[in-house]
Amino acid sequence: MDSTPTDPRTTPGTLRAVSRWQIVGLSINDVVGSGIYLLPAAAAALLGPASLWAVLLAGLAVSLLVLCYAQAASYFDAPGGGYLYAREAFGPFIGFEVGWMLLLTRVATAAALANGLAEAVTHFWPAADAGWARVSIVSGSIALLVAINVVGVRAAANAGVLLAIGKLVPLALFVAIGVFFVDTSLAASSTAPLTARPLAEAALLLLFAYAGFENLPAAAGEYRNPRRDVPFALLTMIATVTFVYVSVQWVALGTLPDLAHSSTPLAEAASRFSGEGLALVMTVGASISILGTSSNTVLMAPRYLLALSQDGYGPRWLGAIHPRFRTPAVSIVLIGAVSLALALSGSFVQLALLSVVSRLCTYLGTAGSVLVLRHKHGDREGALRLPGGPLIPIAAIVLSLALLASAQVANLIAAAIALVIGAVVYAFRRR
Repeated sequence: MDSTPTDPRTTPGTLRAVSRWQIVGLSINDVVGSGIYLLPAAAAALLGPASLWAVLLAGLAVSLLVLCYAQAASYFDAPGGGYLYAREAFGPFIGFEVGWMLLLTRVATAAALANGLAEAVTHFWPAADAGWARVSIVSGSIALLVAINVVGVRAAANAGVLLAIGKLVPLALFVAIGVFFVDTSLAASSTAPLTARPLAEAALLLLFAYAGFENLPAAAGEYRNPRRDVPFALLTMIATVTFVYVSVQWVALGTLPDLAHSSTPLAEAASRFSGEGLALVMTVGASISILGTSSNTVLMAPRYLLALSQDGYGPRWLGAIHPRFRTPAVSIVLIGAVSLALALSGSFVQLALLSVVSRLCTYLGTAGSVLVLRHKHGDREGALRLPGGPLIPIAAIVLSLALLASAQVANLIAAAIALVIGAVVYAFRRR
């Protein structure tokens, strides 16, 4: 299954419409979202100055997972991402369960990001995290992104590139200006005790900050050369994002004394060392950043639903392609509606942790798939070959299991219930 279906009634988008550098922009957009603007404070509260090294180690650890996705992506040019990889490696049931959890991850992430957007603007609009203001921000952002993605994948990809630039420029300014005001003694001072529970919670929150890269292969059928471009984009993304995250965390630690208790850490830090002008830029950057990641989520999530529907799971109308825009419009609207309901019923941190647990299940599926796929497809021309043979996928599996073991029991139970529901849906597959 290494080619894209060409029936225009069932194929979204304009075939091969998205170029390599648009894919790089999409991959950065997938990852740099609310995490870098909202989680530095949470990491500092849990780990103190050790949060700087935790951000770096998290980037290196996530690189193991990114490499697994890059290798798997080099074997296929069909859409589906982790769902496709697990199905090809382990059969339809495991593939469906991975695809099901991917879909739930996207919905939970979209809901978390909508809440994160409301939190991000509280520096200048304190009322934004409650009441009608929060409802308006959450509802309006999701509705806007649904509309953009219904119009077409090219419009969504172009918007993704612009949003990626819009989110990186404020971060670059924050680091370039803030580096001259860093107080190293402040960055090294903390009273946070390093115990097992804070370490475990910080690991999951940092994973959320780096997560989202698994989205990129979902729309592979709409990229010009996915087997070459998706691995390139993934590797470029993780190097760029890790450098940006470590730099931002260092400046935040060294310029904001009460970082651990800030709800808008980068805006407050910028206000201290450069005034309200830069604080406004950071607030706008946070909004753009979260909108960018949300846009990618609304772009990719319906592709999982489309792939599952076309394989016989759920009603046929979920796989319907809009006759004019060539997008899975019904799936996009449905994902938006479910995300909105979830966003209005939960908080950013709760939804972030829920999405991380469901996401870890899909990471296990892809890392395990690579061990099988490398034997089935490893000799294909242009296929990526990881150093050490099976060592990187095995390390990625161990990492995922360790992170799952550190999750709260309530989130693990929720994930188990989701898998059981998925098994019931699988049992009613259309023949």
